[in-house]
Amino acid sequence: MSLIRKPLNRRSILRAGAMGGAALATPTIFTSGAWSAGYLNEPTGAEVVLGFNVPQTGAYADEGADELRAYQLAVKHLNGEGDGGLLNTFSSKELKGGVNGKKVAYVTGDTQTKSDAARASAKRMIEKDGAVMITGGSSSGVAIAVQSLCQEAGVIFMAGLTHSNDTTGKDKRKNGFRHFFNTEMSGAALAPVLKNNYGTDRKAYHLTADYTWGWSQEESIKKYTEGMGWETTAAVRTPLGAGDFSQYITPVLNSGADVLVLNHYGKDMVNSLTQAVQFGLRDKQVNGKDFVIVVPLYSRLMAQGAGENVKGIFGSTNWHWSLQDEGSKAFVKSFGQEYGFPPSQAAHTCYVQTLLYADAAQRAGTFDPCAIAAALEGFEFDGMGNGPTLYRADDHQCFKDVLVVKGKENPTSQFDLLEVVEVTPRSQVEYPAEMLGGELGTCNNGA
Repeated sequence: MSLIRKPLNRRSILRAGAMGGAALATPTIFTSGAWSAGYLNEPTGAEVVLGFNVPQTGAYADEGADELRAYQLAVKHLNGEGDGGLLNTFSSKELKGGVNGKKVAYVTGDTQTKSDAARASAKRMIEKDGAVMITGGSSSGVAIAVQSLCQEAGVIFMAGLTHSNDTTGKDKRKNGFRHFFNTEMSGAALAPVLKNNYGTDRKAYHLTADYTWGWSQEESIKKYTEGMGWETTAAVRTPLGAGDFSQYITPVLNSGADVLVLNHYGKDMVNSLTQAVQFGLRDKQVNGKDFVIVVPLYSRLMAQGAGENVKGIFGSTNWHWSLQDEGSKAFVKSFGQEYGFPPSQAAHTCYVQTLLYADAAQRAGTFDPCAIAAALEGFEFDGMGNGPTLYRADDHQCFKDVLVVKGKENPTSQFDLLEVVEVTPRSQVEYPAEMLGGELGTCNNGA
């Protein structure tokens, strides 16, 4: 069954069905038909069109499905429908139904977790559907590619699930913004918990997804674990969507390592963790210590896929549905009433990004991307489920508390698989913007 509801105008309905086409290998060229006098895709009718670009197929499709659910719920709330969700707890009270007097419409695309496909679908939404903002993705490689395209085109990119340092580091762009945390923050939050539970004398073996996120995750975890005394015995790259990881797990058995770090996400993490447990790694003793597995980036969807294999395994997460602040409770209630189960961190960050974009447009009084960028830069807000949060102007990265979680030993339901063991304060994960490199450059409004 399709998760995509009918967009709000006939043009959007016609275009939404075409979004999942094959990737284009041709260079990105924005034709004159997409331009308007003031800024790119300045809405002239009763609606404003947003582009939701998510993995509907491939290794991260589960995350993409939950992102789409969240985007659709955000549109409903922005248009004054439903219970309002996080608009009721959001510290900014500018949004009253619609944005700048316009209803919100949307079109969708399938990134396929491939950069070329993601750029192609984003390009179609910008050129043919008049999208003023693109958002989504569950891969940092995709996010970086689409962020670059949006910079070239002259629209805002509100990143979805992207965890690589590079998105707001060396590849940051003035037109791009990220709410999700990064691997630097995961390392800073997770390492003290690992030290307290497993000590400082450990030998770690990394299996790493072979693309920008995996490299970044491996680098950050090595930085913080080696900094507390752990030794890295090996770091092996694995292809995205490998499915069978047995050939990569077998060498771990005789490596002398007593920790396996799985720098995998989505179905890759489900498969590699399940196979590692089946190979008996969690029951081994090495170097006089119980062998342990670490999953640096967790999600509720991954935990659900891996089932009892996640028991006792530590990781970090951007948000979790069990949080008891008013914003989290409001979102869980609203999402649960709409879909019948709790939201994932992917759903949360995508929903929040949509509201943050709309709020910035409302505060700016325009959909001009450069005015919206200015409204987002340095914006401090609360009530969105992560505590007081800053959209830092220097790199367009959100800073907020980071959660360390562990697989529950005695879950009460198929959704209750992770427990929050540490809420790492924002001050512990902050770092200077220049540390991760890159230059924002100048804003492009497409004019």
